[in-house]
Amino acid sequence: MKIYTRRGDRGETDLFGGERVGKDALRVEAYGAVDELNASLGVASAASRQADVRNLVEELQATLFSLGSYLATPEASHRAKAGIPEPSDSDVEGLEKQIDALEAELPPLARFILPGGSAPAAAFQLARTICRRAERRAVALHRDEPLSEALLRYLNRLSDLLFVLGRIENRREGVREPEWVLRPR
Repeated sequence: MKIYTRRGDRGETDLFGGERVGKDALRVEAYGAVDELNASLGVASAASRQADVRNLVEELQATLFSLGSYLATPEASHRAKAGIPEPSDSDVEGLEKQIDALEAELPPLARFILPGGSAPAAAFQLARTICRRAERRAVALHRDEPLSEALLRYLNRLSDLLFVLGRIENRREGVREPEWVLRPR
């Protein structure tokens, strides 16, 4: 199978199920942002020296691949036939358990922190912002074509987990979290 097909040379792409849409369609924007998030998590994981964090990220990436497939397949019958799972409340609950477990290692936040510190922490904070973009794209699509409510909750909670992972990376590396200080102009 060749990597290029030339089918998208005029600005259209195929959704799962055969429908062709513009590459700037809301649905394509949504699953494209999820794909971008997935790639950014690969960068964050590669920067991390924490085995448990890398394992968690691999699980998150697999789930995000499923979410992207869900978004790329508008018809429920096509999703069922292809075995594409519907996002679920248990996915969201799994993220919440991870957040709670990781936060037990962290001191409470006293101030806003700036994205940065160690390279892995900065990579997780960047992934968090990409996650927020994916969430915004999914919300925009949801307004036109109802999506799983669990998908929206998952992306919202995932951004929280990525914030915590950034803090965990700094904590475990012994790197001070950069705090935001309002400076008069």
